[in-house]
Amino acid sequence: MDSEKIYKNSSEESAETISVGMISLGCAKNRVDSEIMLGLLRGSDYKITADPSLADVIVINTCGFIESAKQEAIDTILEMAEYKTTGKCKKLIVTGCLSERYAKEIEEALPEVDAIIGIGGYDRICEAIETDSENKYVYTEKNHSIEYLNSDRILTTPSGSAYLKVAEGCDNRCAYCAIPSIRGPFRSRSLDDILHEAKTLSESGIKELVIVAQDTTRYGKDLSESGEPMLGVLLRKLNEIENIRWIRLLYLYPDEITEDVFSALKECEKVLPYIDLPLQHVSDSVLSRMNRRGSGTLIRDIIKRFRSQLPGCVIRTSLITGFPGETEDDHKELAAFLEEMQLDRVGIFTYSKEHGTEAYKMKPQIKKSIKEKRYDELMSIQRVISQRKNTERIGKIYDVLVEDIADDGLFYIGRSYAEAPEEDGNIYFTANDEISIGDIVKVRILIAEDYDLTGEQV
Repeated sequence: MDSEKIYKNSSEESAETISVGMISLGCAKNRVDSEIMLGLLRGSDYKITADPSLADVIVINTCGFIESAKQEAIDTILEMAEYKTTGKCKKLIVTGCLSERYAKEIEEALPEVDAIIGIGGYDRICEAIETDSENKYVYTEKNHSIEYLNSDRILTTPSGSAYLKVAEGCDNRCAYCAIPSIRGPFRSRSLDDILHEAKTLSESGIKELVIVAQDTTRYGKDLSESGEPMLGVLLRKLNEIENIRWIRLLYLYPDEITEDVFSALKECEKVLPYIDLPLQHVSDSVLSRMNRRGSGTLIRDIIKRFRSQLPGCVIRTSLITGFPGETEDDHKELAAFLEEMQLDRVGIFTYSKEHGTEAYKMKPQIKKSIKEKRYDELMSIQRVISQRKNTERIGKIYDVLVEDIADDGLFYIGRSYAEAPEEDGNIYFTANDEISIGDIVKVRILIAEDYDLTGEQV
């Protein structure tokens, strides 16, 4: 199992204790769920192992968002099932989005799977392990409670950084997306619960909090009497927590960014000038068919405002090419947008036709060859932009959070404010003095590649 997908810091257990291995696929929000499940396992005295050949039980927390994610999940299930014959594995458990969406299909098509747990059953993980292996355990009851998010968890992120999940579910109903049907409506955690977790993380040595939700800008809208989002309030409270150095925001929907959020971003010195805007497209006609709020003009204005009010800010987005009905003119507008706005980070995806979504039946569907051609064209544009922007960083000095040591032992690996964990490139650097994982040190950039940078500690 990939060490990045397995819980670290497990305590020593007796040889008789059942060993459990965990693989977490998909997004950061899914990773938090995996960390909570492993926390529950540790609390029940199970032993956590990173070696699948030594695991008595293997748990796979799956993603089921798009076709490629589903295929990765199925491939992983089959790969781990091999340890029933080559290792110690006696039980294979599948949890997460794929289980929620396709429980019946998994039960019928994958006899290797012994237990299936949907989104509402993460707190049943120990029960699933303890159930007699002769009976397949299936729990897919709808449960919109988010109390499980208050459970203890074991961090799988590198030392110094942790995700902080502030809400579950989504109300946006984008035409291409199955998340609302998988994870339910948008539900915010209470301010007190979030702050308690953040303080606990800070006391354990965490320096960077990465704030995640399906739509972070909507945080608290379902809690406040006025119906207004409370993200600005949350940021100001988090900014006061001692020992936290960085607060990074992911998943800000442009149409929901309020004046209060802009004010908080300027006021809170710990909130990084890193803006993650999942735009998906800029053509008004495509945005309308996607059921996305806002317009191409609003998107451009928001980006310009961030750049004027937060000098040096890094802007990241994700885009979908080949959405049903996307014309060549729509594609050209998206390409021109990339050239015009010169965004720092861009993830591009070809549209994935998903059962149960509004877009599934939309016509005309774009041919695969056309989607791939448009993808290549957009990536070519962004690759040049990324290379240029990285080159402009040569000679500059950044605070870098140290996350690892390279296999050759010569370089440390870390990130500055400009790199989100797991999403962006890394900074490789040398150091004259010994430093520790989780430290924040100053690094001068010497070499720039398309996505990664190389430097030296100063």
